[in-house]
Amino acid sequence: MFPSPPHKSSCNFSSPWLLLIVCILILSCCETNTIHAASSNHLDRDTLLSFHNSISCSSPLNWSVSDDCCFWEGVACDKNHRVTRLWLPSRGLVGKVSVSFSSLNHLQQLNFAHNRLSGPLPDGLFGLLPRLEMIDLSNNGLSGQLNPYDQLPRTIKTVDLSSNNFEGMIQSSFLQSSLNLISFNVSDNSFNGPLPSNICNFSSSIKVLDFSVNHFNSSVPYGFGKCSKLKVLRAGFNRLTGSLPSDIYRAVTLQELSFPSNELSGTLEGIVNLTNLGILALYANQLKGMIPQDIGRLSKLEHLLLHINQLNGTLPSSLMNCTRLVTLNLRVNLLGSELSTFDFSKFSQLQIVDLGNNFFNGSFPATLTSCRALTAIRLSTNRLTGEIHPAIQSLTSLSFLSLSKNSLSNITWTLNFLSSCKNLRTLLLSKNFYNEYLPYDESLVGPDGFKNLQLLALGGCNFSGQIPIWLHKIGKLKVLDLSINELTGPIPNWIGNLSNLFYLDLSQNFLSGFLPIEITTLERLVASDKSANQVDVWYLELPVLVKPDNISALQYNRLSNLPPTIDLNDNNFQGTIPEKIGQLNFLHVLNLSKNSFSGNIPDTVAELSNLEKLDLSFNSFSGEIPVSLKNLDFLSSFSVANNNLQGLIPSGGQFDTFPATSFEGNSGLCGTILQLPCPDHQSTTSEPPTKITSPETFWFVFWISFGASFSVTFVTYGILLRRCHINRIRSIFYKL
Repeated sequence: MFPSPPHKSSCNFSSPWLLLIVCILILSCCETNTIHAASSNHLDRDTLLSFHNSISCSSPLNWSVSDDCCFWEGVACDKNHRVTRLWLPSRGLVGKVSVSFSSLNHLQQLNFAHNRLSGPLPDGLFGLLPRLEMIDLSNNGLSGQLNPYDQLPRTIKTVDLSSNNFEGMIQSSFLQSSLNLISFNVSDNSFNGPLPSNICNFSSSIKVLDFSVNHFNSSVPYGFGKCSKLKVLRAGFNRLTGSLPSDIYRAVTLQELSFPSNELSGTLEGIVNLTNLGILALYANQLKGMIPQDIGRLSKLEHLLLHINQLNGTLPSSLMNCTRLVTLNLRVNLLGSELSTFDFSKFSQLQIVDLGNNFFNGSFPATLTSCRALTAIRLSTNRLTGEIHPAIQSLTSLSFLSLSKNSLSNITWTLNFLSSCKNLRTLLLSKNFYNEYLPYDESLVGPDGFKNLQLLALGGCNFSGQIPIWLHKIGKLKVLDLSINELTGPIPNWIGNLSNLFYLDLSQNFLSGFLPIEITTLERLVASDKSANQVDVWYLELPVLVKPDNISALQYNRLSNLPPTIDLNDNNFQGTIPEKIGQLNFLHVLNLSKNSFSGNIPDTVAELSNLEKLDLSFNSFSGEIPVSLKNLDFLSSFSVANNNLQGLIPSGGQFDTFPATSFEGNSGLCGTILQLPCPDHQSTTSEPPTKITSPETFWFVFWISFGASFSVTFVTYGILLRRCHINRIRSIFYKL
């Protein structure tokens, strides 16, 4: 008996079929997932295309329908092909934020910053994006209010709506679900009402809050002390009132506290508890009292900005413990003490010190010259005396120095030392060195002296002498103020060689002579595409008042904001205005008042197309006011009062806006503005009548007129007789 063959089980028999079935099932599952993913991707793609069609942009986004939207510019997706990131900052987008974004319910990051989007946000936008972690819509033109029924999602960490046109109140309901919020920036909008301090009740993770540059108009509310991780709190440039609440001093993690330009009052006593502060900016408020004596506890402080308040007392000695200070600005307060007794030598990182407009006395603090990182010093408008310490030459980084309105002495010494400061660009020494002689000698300034100086103010010192010759060596000089002194002599011809000069103030001196033709060749004032664009736009380290007695109190943060000016008023100049004055067509202000100029006002003045102020009053100008001056479209201030002008005052253009006082003191002037008719002037559109002044002319005209009349009468009579004769013949003819 043969052995029976081994028995084949049914499982083994069907294994190929089983394998095939398994493969089919796997492929089916994969196809189902693929179809589902493709369907989701298709939905997101259509949403993005809808948005794309609703906006315009400076350059195409190149979103092609044939491509997977996950590979489009600014788009990122998760592994399921759902859009999670839409990142299109600075793409020139113009349009509105589409409500269709609510379909992107996997979106985590949305960045449309620095575009030109406008209009309100769609209702419910935030609530329909449940996975949103970051949204940046800053620097657009978005408007409207934040819907109080629209809540930030629980997942949100960063919100930046800054630099838009949003308004209204920020309701607590808008924030109450934002449990993970870290940064909330709504600065530079028009929000009002109270600050939403209850944000700290909802999120324990908040680190940055920025409410600055809005219209918030309440007292600073309690609640910020509950933000246990808060590092930055900004609410400057609003309308906040009252004192800082005491609980704010419990936010000990704060590194920046900025509430400038509000109406805050009270004292600073509790501020020393914020020992992690690096920036304290409470300037332009109404704070009173003393700087806390133990302010040295703020050992991490880098920027102390308490200027423009009503603080009194002295500089606390403990301030020397703040060795990380970079900026110390206490300008415009009521502080006072002998400044030379304060030790600045420990401030090795100090770059800017501004103690101007206080009551500090004593000599220039020698220890300040130990701060080798200094770039800007302002000690103006105090009560300092004596001479500047020679060690100031060691401040090789110094670019800004203002010591105006003190009682310093020895101008020769001062200029000699300061000329060695190679990086010095701004030097204001006005209202010091009273009644001293302004050094003239060319040797005062060496070949490299003042090599970078651009602004020099020596006004209001009652200096005697002449315009110093060493000035011609300062090739980069742009602004020169020598006003309110007792300088004599002429304007030197080399003034025209200062190729960068565009602001010249020599007013209120005893200067004499003629206006040099070289002044009409100042390169920066002879506007061309090249020269007009060469005025630097760099910002001054501190704002300045150039003129010592600036009634308008206008401060300038950069030289390019200064109006191009030639001011020679209140001197003894004579002669005529050069015809070439019209070359200075970049000039904005021309003041020649209170001198002895004579002759006609040149027509070429009308070529000063950018002129805003023209003052020729209190001189001896004669002739008529050039009619062409009415074409100066930007002229807003004009005076020719108290001269010897005559004739009709021009009308039209800016001349219709000037008061009668602009023309008074000229007995020969007439016109509507003075309510004085001009007997010898009629409308320029009519011919003047012919005057008959002699008997011969009268009889000549009489006989000519008589002869002409007789001839016309005789001819007319003949024509009438002829017509009568013809009519008689016709009547006979018709009767036949």
